[in-house]
Amino acid sequence: MKNEQFGFNKKNYKLLFIGLFINVFGFLLMIGGGAEQLNEFNGDELFSFRRITLAPIFIVIGYVVIAISIMKKPKELNPQETEKPKKVK
Repeated sequence: MKNEQFGFNKKNYKLLFIGLFINVFGFLLMIGGGAEQLNEFNGDELFSFRRITLAPIFIVIGYVVIAISIMKKPKELNPQETEKPKKVK
């Protein structure tokens, strides 16, 4: 029987969670900027560098890291590691 290995290993999961954290951090940077009263508008807060430039950069980087974690191929095991040890009688 062929020894099959699951597509994700520890490094893949670590990269996946790092990418998810970067993504969530980017979305958190976008929060806010709303007005408390309907008749006031604060364009400087709404269109700040953080919301317009920095947050989307983090989100794109997060998606790239997630894609890399999915596509990264795990290292192949040595042939000695995949074979079961033979019992000596």
